[in-house]
Amino acid sequence: MSRVKELQKSLFGGTTSNARQFGMIFTLVAIVLLFQILTDGLTLSPGNLISLVSQYSYILILAIGMLMVIVAGHIDLSVGSVAAFVGIVVANVMQDYSVPWFPAILIGLAVGALIGAWQGFWVAYVGVPAFIVTLAGMMLFRGGNQFIGNADTIPVPEGFRTIGAGFLPEVGPDTGYNNLTLLLGLVVCVAVVIREWRGRRTRREMMADVAPMWISAIRIVIPVVVVVFATLQFAGGRVGTSFPVSGIILGVLVVIYGFVTRNTAGGRHIYAVGGNARAAELSGVKLKRVNFLVMMNMSVLAALAGMIFVARSAASGPQDGIGWELDAIAAVFVGGAAVSGGLGTISGSIVGGLVMAVLNNGLQLMGVGSDRVQIIKGVVLLLAVALDAYNKKQGRFSVIDSLMRPFRRDAALSPASAVEAGQESGKSPVAG
Repeated sequence: MSRVKELQKSLFGGTTSNARQFGMIFTLVAIVLLFQILTDGLTLSPGNLISLVSQYSYILILAIGMLMVIVAGHIDLSVGSVAAFVGIVVANVMQDYSVPWFPAILIGLAVGALIGAWQGFWVAYVGVPAFIVTLAGMMLFRGGNQFIGNADTIPVPEGFRTIGAGFLPEVGPDTGYNNLTLLLGLVVCVAVVIREWRGRRTRREMMADVAPMWISAIRIVIPVVVVVFATLQFAGGRVGTSFPVSGIILGVLVVIYGFVTRNTAGGRHIYAVGGNARAAELSGVKLKRVNFLVMMNMSVLAALAGMIFVARSAASGPQDGIGWELDAIAAVFVGGAAVSGGLGTISGSIVGGLVMAVLNNGLQLMGVGSDRVQIIKGVVLLLAVALDAYNKKQGRFSVIDSLMRPFRRDAALSPASAVEAGQESGKSPVAG
């Protein structure tokens, strides 16, 4: 084995999937450094980093749900309209009925769950394609937003704005930094070390090959350096700002959904359905329930994203949510097509979303017009999908090819072959 392949195996786990995932991370780093130079240092300034997380956290939340929808072989075009509808409902409830902001958030999540159950019913139990159901939902809930709000904006109270425009508060002695942000960075660094240490211990207990210590050191040092730099930037912004609360919410969701898709039977069932729905069903996966829950989960996350956006904007309006579904889908395909070795990963979608966010932010800092920004983002998405098509022709993993499998009219599988195929589908790389 050559030195390069040995290094790839040690760092990336020896799989093309992980190597491509790290490749997309390196691409993100390259884009950040490029804009850092072109914008004379503005890209990595504390104020811009804080603004970047605050502005795009709701899109990344949508990308988490959209990843699971796409993994299951569907698409959801209604997320922007659902987010806007829930936003106007919550704002209206707080203003007209004097409901406190925390119960209003619970009401918003409940409304999102009901919408998801409605759409999931048509997809899972009636058999209407998700594309049609959510296209109808896009028009239905966009109209509902304008009907409830009378095509006008509705302000929200100060307490509610915390989830979208709030920051970690100032506590403890005056260190020149936000102490809670410093503590958050320390916790992340410790988590990186513990994860590597537990990975080495697990491989040792399984009598598997353990990477050399210098490889583990690289795996620890690089993330820790990035986390420390980011922590100091977020903690050292202007007084009154720090790491955004919306970023905390996003981070918690990434951890939860990463665990669900990676370590639970339900998460593996989603990948099995996306890989081969017929084989998954014959091997015991409850296909209708998986499709129902995936669609409902997407609407709940859309509701949360809508409330975060309304909280940041301090008001809900008729233009909220327009085009959000396209941004979420772009994040998943840019991240999934370039990083995942199966049907997609949570981390890949987040990286893909960050690529699009940094690209959009950097171009704005350079004074590029919104028309050209849209053109460039479209080209990036097209190139990402073209890469997927190229991988398909080369016999490598293809997101598009995998998404189309459930719709092919293949010959019926025997129960034995179906179970085998379902097991293979269950081995698809999941979020990490």
